[in-house]
Order: sequence, then structure tokens, then C-alpha cells
Amino acid sequence: MIPDDTATELGRAVRRWQQLPLDRAADALPGVHALCAELAGEPLPDLGPAVAMDQLRVVVFDACRGAGSPPHLAQRLAELRLTWS
Repeated sequence: MIPDDTATELGRAVRRWQQLPLDRAADALPGVHALCAELAGEPLPDLGPAVAMDQLRVVVFDACRGAGSPPHLAQRLAELRLTWS
């Protein structure tokens, strides 16, 4: 259901997020929330950095389930992940 390139980038983002120190994850959280809100079509509740990747996975899954993957989603996930370096 999720295209391979998107699934790969989502997996990379999740693994990178797990490696971030809490303070850096908290600083990066607005970018994650912005992408989630855009994909979901509405803002999501801020449940903190511990569940941000769960929210992202669900939103990506839902976005890909409908009419197919949003354009350039894999690239957007990669760009988001690279801002965490």
C-alpha cells in the first residue's frame, strides 16, 4: 500500500528519530507536526516526541491508502530527516 521508496524513507526517518537526543527531537518536532498536519488535512494533537513517529507512520499510511501516495512524499520525508542532523 505504501510505495517502496516512501516506506524506505519512512523507515529511515523513524530509525534516525530514535537516535536523536530528547532535546533535539523536541526542537525538530514542529517540522514533523507540520508534515503530519499537511498530510492529514488538519492539525494533530501534540503528544510529544515519544509518539511523533507513530503519528507520522499512521498519517503516511492513511495518505497512501486513498488515491495513492502524495507527490514527492519520499523526497519530503528524506528532506525532513536530513534537517535532524
